[in-house]
Amino acid sequence: MATAIPKISLSSSRDIPFNRLVLSQSNVRRVKSGLSIEELARDIERRGLLQSLNVRPVVDDAGVETGTYEVPAGGRRFRALELLVKQKKLAKTAPVPCVVREAGSAILAEDDSLAENVQRVALHPLDQFRAFRDMLEKGISEEEIAAAFFVALRWSRPFGQFCGLDKLYP
Repeated sequence: MATAIPKISLSSSRDIPFNRLVLSQSNVRRVKSGLSIEELARDIERRGLLQSLNVRPVVDDAGVETGTYEVPAGGRRFRALELLVKQKKLAKTAPVPCVVREAGSAILAEDDSLAENVQRVALHPLDQFRAFRDMLEKGISEEEIAAAFFVALRWSRPFGQFCGLDKLYP
């Protein structure tokens, strides 16, 4: 007799006011690298938040949810939103898209934070070249691309030419 394969259930998602969010001490990222918080804030200001925060309800000593949520995964995004609030570009009660893990989940907050950082795969340079090329063809200037993606102007256009990719992959 065949046994049923257990189905997974995904965490719910919802908008939570920014002032109900706090950065979790379970966030595993401690060393700053890559884009600065200021650059990420400028990017969020330009295009909006592209990826939800991963949150968990904060509970009191009796195990009752307090209405506040900690952010163990998405700390850089949280800090960028916090900067936008300080700059008065985002209301402190603005709704923030969040994936909500249940309080008392068997999955540790550190597990979520680590997985979010380890599971990501950087874009291949050829794919980046093609995306820049497509944006150029659709009327975005080299300067706009370089500014939007925090790359030197020389990388927004000539990268493919420098490597000969424009001839291999027209």
